[in-house]
Amino acid sequence: MSATAGPNTHGAGAEPWPTEISYDPAQKILRIAFDNARQFDLPAEYLRIESPSAEVQGHNPDEKVLVAGRRHVGILDMEEVVNYAVRIVFDDLHDTGIYSWRYLYELGRDYAERWQGYLSALADAGKSRDPV
Repeated sequence: MSATAGPNTHGAGAEPWPTEISYDPAQKILRIAFDNARQFDLPAEYLRIESPSAEVQGHNPDEKVLVAGRRHVGILDMEEVVNYAVRIVFDDLHDTGIYSWRYLYELGRDYAERWQGYLSALADAGKSRDPV
């Protein structure tokens, strides 16, 4: 599965814009390249546990749900939403997250910190990345 995002028509000083998006189902990695030469390899599990959906994020930061047991989750499909985002359909049938280009960039940029926070939260809650 591979796609090229449309051109960034937001002008100078605009936020980074994706130039290519591809998914490797064997490694379960979404690769996204931006027009500022940054490229990120984002595991499907990471994208799933950081889904921007209300189901995961809640309606405020205090309501964020700790999603466990998604070590083996993969991506079934990606659908571009207008020209600003992609909707990702995961093989656990979660499909309500709309990932804006800005959010995907933030997920890539902040991967190490967010992932460590997730692992710590799982440990604190006595939960696992492995399915029950």
